[in-house]
Amino acid sequence: MVRTVLFGVLLFLLGGCAVIPVPLTSEEIKEQAEKDKAQLTKDQEAVTGPISLYEAIARALSYNLDLRLELAKKVLSERELDLTRYEQLPDFVASSAYNGRSNFSGATSRSLLTGTQSLESSTSSERDIFTHNLNLTWSILDFGVSYFRAQQAADRVLITEEQKRKIINNIIQDVRTAYWRAVSNDRLILQMESLIIRVKDAIKESKQIEYEKLEKPLTALTYQRELIGIKRELEELQRELSLAKIQLASLMNLRPNQDYELVIPERTNEIRTLGYTPQLMEQLALENRSELREVTYQKRINSKEIKTAMLELLPGINLNMGGSNSSNDFLFNNDWLTYGAQISWNLLNVFKLPATKRVIKAQELLLDARRMALSMAILTQINVSIAQHEHAKKEYRTAADYHKTQQDILEQIRLSEQAKSISEQAVIREEMNALVADVKYDIAYADLENAYANAYAAVGTDPLSIDANLSDLEELTDSIRQHFESISQNNLDFSMRFDSVSKINDSGSVFY
Repeated sequence: MVRTVLFGVLLFLLGGCAVIPVPLTSEEIKEQAEKDKAQLTKDQEAVTGPISLYEAIARALSYNLDLRLELAKKVLSERELDLTRYEQLPDFVASSAYNGRSNFSGATSRSLLTGTQSLESSTSSERDIFTHNLNLTWSILDFGVSYFRAQQAADRVLITEEQKRKIINNIIQDVRTAYWRAVSNDRLILQMESLIIRVKDAIKESKQIEYEKLEKPLTALTYQRELIGIKRELEELQRELSLAKIQLASLMNLRPNQDYELVIPERTNEIRTLGYTPQLMEQLALENRSELREVTYQKRINSKEIKTAMLELLPGINLNMGGSNSSNDFLFNNDWLTYGAQISWNLLNVFKLPATKRVIKAQELLLDARRMALSMAILTQINVSIAQHEHAKKEYRTAADYHKTQQDILEQIRLSEQAKSISEQAVIREEMNALVADVKYDIAYADLENAYANAYAAVGTDPLSIDANLSDLEELTDSIRQHFESISQNNLDFSMRFDSVSKINDSGSVFY
């Protein structure tokens, strides 16, 4: 009977353990896709007007999904830190148990001298027994190990904070780049589209003139080549600028097909300067870059591994204390306390320690090498960004001079057109050249802003306070505006710690 019951239970358990893969159905996939689409832009403040640069940055910091992912990682690391704190506490276990039999347990005694039974069958236990226990157990060695593990978890929280800083700087850099190109697109899109239509009509008209042999074929073909070349250049610039607005929408977590307007700033001939010497920027970068801070925290985590290894070399001491209760009426005492201590020592840890130290030392050397490599890469990035900014300033000045010259040429051409002393073909050619100069002028300014953003990102300073309210868009926009306005006025708080801050000369360039 017992075997039959056990066999039936075994078959039931084996049948229950059989797991069959169940793929998602098309309805479940469709439902999940709809939920994802609804969640993408949930709880976002609607766009009600033209977006400025500072609002674009604020929207990106508030709603960008990559940043939200980093924030979720930081929350997870903080929760894991909370969990490690509980691992330092002793185990306090409450348990209840029931044991039953189909008959009484009993025993007899037999004399070792005569071999005869010396006691009739008897029992000291009931058939059904309930027991209750409340035990406190504490391992001193585990407490020490858990303490250092908690410190390592705290350092990992700081690492996630540095990773968040890096993401924020990258987002701001990307927003500035995309914003100024998107501004150029909005400023010139109507002119480009109108002029491209005029170019197409002029090419068609020129081909008709060529077909009717109203002028020399070479003259007509040369004119067509110029028009097609300018048209191709305009279309390439138009494609480049139009993509920037889609990229900006993605950074702000707007739907790709959502139409929105940008604040179009007035053009200015003022050139933003960095305002600091390369030596100062290098020093600030080595102090502020998140990559270097991450390596420092990793070294702190690694150093605690040595302490943990040394601690594990010690013998372990376990202390325990508990209370118990049993319903067995045959017991003389149904309630009792237990207490004790146990010491144990894994002797093999003595031989393991040297190998563990070598591994930790190798990790430390690796982290030192990584820090040196990162430091050199950061110093190189600083100097490259400064050089790029200087080149961008020169290219912007050249683009501004070219733009002004082309505008003057176009003005003279239009005067000649009014005097009927020049053909419409020449007017169209110069209008196209003027628009190309206009676009390149805007692109040169966008590149200058991009170079400035790259230099600022290379320094690695925080664009907002660590406890900034990312949920209040208006407050965050004002905070970012004040921060960047203080930068443009060279009023960064940390620059006051240095006596070697360079000044700006009358020409607007930095001298070292």
